[in-house]
Amino acid sequence: MATDEEKKRAMKAFKKRLKLARLDDESGLSRAGGKKSGITGITPPPGHPPEVWEELVQDGKLRRDMGNTLAIVEGA
Repeated sequence: MATDEEKKRAMKAFKKRLKLARLDDESGLSRAGGKKSGITGITPPPGHPPEVWEELVQDGKLRRDMGNTLAIVEGA
């Protein structure tokens, strides 16, 4: 059972990693720049046990996306 502080740190790390993935996708380095990223989910960042991610899914903060990726639930 993860503490609220652990879940809070995991969500912060997830949001930061997702933001960086989107910025990388939108940059001119990976494709023609100026287009909105299509990235909706990512593989959870390391440093947190799988149980924390499962609890965040159960809490409705994250949802399972394609494959082994997770996405943020809008409005959560």
